[in-house]
Amino acid sequence: MWRNYVTVAINALAKNRVYSVINLLGLAIGMAACLLILAFIRYETSFDRWLPDAENTYQFQTYFPNPRDGPPAFLQMASYVAEERLKKDFPQVESTVYVLSGSPTIVKDGKVATTEDYLIADGDLLSVINLPLLRGSKTALNAPDNAVLTHSEAIRQFGTDDVVGRTISLIQKGKTYDYRINAVLADLPKDSHLKINGVFRRDFTSYFAQEPEFLTCWGCQSGWIYAKLKPGTDPDTLNAQLPAWEKRNIPDENFGGTRYNTGDDADWKFVNVRDVHLGKAQAATMSPGNDRGTIATFAIIALLILSMAVVNFTNLATARAGKRAREVALRKVLGATRKQLIAQFVGESLLVALIAVVIALALSELLIRPFAAFLDADLTFDYVGSGGMLLPAIALVIIVGLLGGLYPAFFLSRFQPASVLKANKSSAETPGSGRLRSVLVVGQFAISIALIICTAVVYGQTVYARSVDPGYKRDHILQVDNLSRYQLIGRGEQLAERMKRIPGVVAVGRTDIGVATMNNSNSGVLVPGRTEPVTLGRYRVDAGFKDAMGLKVVAGRWFDPARPMDDQSTSFPETPAEIRALVARGSNVVVNEYAARKLGARNPQDVIGKTVRLGMGADYGEMPITIVGVVKDSRFRSVREPLDPIMFLGTREGTTHMVIRYDGDPATVRAGVERVWNQAVSDVPFEAKFSEAIVEDLYEAEERRAQIFAGFAILAVVIACLGLFGLAAFTAERRTKEIGIRKVLGARTLDIVRLLVWQFSRPVLVANLIAWPIAWWVMRDWLNGFDTRMALTPLPFLVAGGVALGIAVATIAGHAFKVARANPIKALRYE
Repeated sequence: MWRNYVTVAINALAKNRVYSVINLLGLAIGMAACLLILAFIRYETSFDRWLPDAENTYQFQTYFPNPRDGPPAFLQMASYVAEERLKKDFPQVESTVYVLSGSPTIVKDGKVATTEDYLIADGDLLSVINLPLLRGSKTALNAPDNAVLTHSEAIRQFGTDDVVGRTISLIQKGKTYDYRINAVLADLPKDSHLKINGVFRRDFTSYFAQEPEFLTCWGCQSGWIYAKLKPGTDPDTLNAQLPAWEKRNIPDENFGGTRYNTGDDADWKFVNVRDVHLGKAQAATMSPGNDRGTIATFAIIALLILSMAVVNFTNLATARAGKRAREVALRKVLGATRKQLIAQFVGESLLVALIAVVIALALSELLIRPFAAFLDADLTFDYVGSGGMLLPAIALVIIVGLLGGLYPAFFLSRFQPASVLKANKSSAETPGSGRLRSVLVVGQFAISIALIICTAVVYGQTVYARSVDPGYKRDHILQVDNLSRYQLIGRGEQLAERMKRIPGVVAVGRTDIGVATMNNSNSGVLVPGRTEPVTLGRYRVDAGFKDAMGLKVVAGRWFDPARPMDDQSTSFPETPAEIRALVARGSNVVVNEYAARKLGARNPQDVIGKTVRLGMGADYGEMPITIVGVVKDSRFRSVREPLDPIMFLGTREGTTHMVIRYDGDPATVRAGVERVWNQAVSDVPFEAKFSEAIVEDLYEAEERRAQIFAGFAILAVVIACLGLFGLAAFTAERRTKEIGIRKVLGARTLDIVRLLVWQFSRPVLVANLIAWPIAWWVMRDWLNGFDTRMALTPLPFLVAGGVALGIAVATIAGHAFKVARANPIKALRYE
């Protein structure tokens, strides 16, 4: 019996090639999309699960969910002092380590070069995080001045990975340190939140001797704390004890006569390393993370595309019911039961799904590498094992086969032999109004239109983010890094003067907050009449910064080098006497419009001359600062992040970046800047980037998301149009006699085409009414994640509806025209 079913199914597929190709192609595309997205989801949820003993390895994170002032923040970083207190207060913590990430200068053969992703650890990282070793032992970091390199970094620096026992020299904080390499790590896979090329152990007490506040500051989140918990420890129990822990350890400070405690605004949490990548804290990370919402969105879209393919299968199966009505009737006359017929048709559906999944697997094999390269992910496509695709493929066959075949099976098996086989009964005149088919087609195009709208909005927001006025002149800027190196202390002003003499350079400024820098520094400001401090961004700039960035002064003035009160420069390291003298003297500052509003000014001019007090720490109290100027609000970061209320402090030294405004050929100017840098600075590598490239990188994620949506939208439209083409073909075939009669009665070809096109255009128009409100709701919530966003106008909705309608008309117009031109004699000759 089953052999007969298979033979009948194969014959049915062979006889109806158009039907078979449409079904197989649609199902294969939908299944391939599901399999590729499944590979991506598995990759995103696999982060750090490969680490041995990952279940006991945790990152200690800092949260600011309800700050007194400013937006919430969730950081993966923590303060250095927190590590010491964790070891002291929690016996469940077996070991801890504090790591800083940086790009120290490496000295090799008398030359210097910049490194990246080097971790500086205060302890034995390998005893906390069980990283895989290729050479050496697990005790490689058991003492200061020891180091480990990854395999690739060893090859890059020495040309071989046989480097155990060799010495590598780094310039850190202006000094040259020699490290003995004791081990070689395997290169970490991409599915890790850790980004490591090398780990170097230092004694932090001596390392930060010139900056002792780093060792005791609870509000300074500069690195990451990792902790290994003893087996069997419940992290939830530890997290529940952290509020009491912070009260015991964080001292109160007196700020303007008011008690202030850093712990009042902060929370801490142990987070397992396997949950870091998709966790709540996505600020201050080693490498960009992701969020579960994005993963869920991908999964939903893949399922929607697959459902569209299943809908095609169902629609075409019911549409061609007339073709198989006589077969069903004859089988029933010969004794077939309804259960047997249902089994036959479901079996046919499973066979189609099986063939489709084989094609889908082939497509997935071909597409997995470009898909992985596009996502910059280590996606694999294996058939067996924990991440194998064989079981998901089998599940797809069963699910798709049943979903696509059950309704047609019940629909076809209910035909009554008498009504089908009676005299003069056309095989095309079978039961069914086609309402279900219309509803499913509407659903298909609603999904397609919604995806087109999402694509248009995401792309539009990306373009808007790049083009919106940031409050400064963002073009023609060359931003130079490495200005914060200790080797350049006291030489920044001299270097800036030399840069100004380069042909094409218009202005040079130094700053802590350039174009999309990662620097983030905030301080509390006491305003007369208020009990709570106002949090403002606190960034150092020199007098040339305004012209270099193209800032616009809207009230008061900018810094003047001739006025001592405009300068807060101190020697390095700062001495307590210098700081006390500065606090006693006071200083002038410039703020942006947002900061002026937060300080209580209705308009910028109202804040000019106003004196407030800036917190300088528990040992020094508050420094009086007078606001002498207000500049236009400037967005130095991504439009996703809230606008910063900024307070600029004038200085001649101590900044991290140099901003160079130029006019003329960018490559020529950059070459000139690099030449002057190398002449003036021999022990710090030159690193610079144009502002246009920085902004390009800043919105790369949004652009990639737009491309992904576009790809999904194209797949959805292709599948919907395949189904529409098949339905149009079968409907036209069923209406051949009607069309012949219309032509005999005088209908023109254009009239027939218009009739058929209108029949299949109505579902698309109805689909717009469903897709528009859903897409509006989804995109409104997505746009609300941006601090500055484009207006959600009707344009993308109208364009998406028009595109879908145009594609639908183009899909069926050619076929309709062919049918309408047919000779009516051929349709009516048997009547």
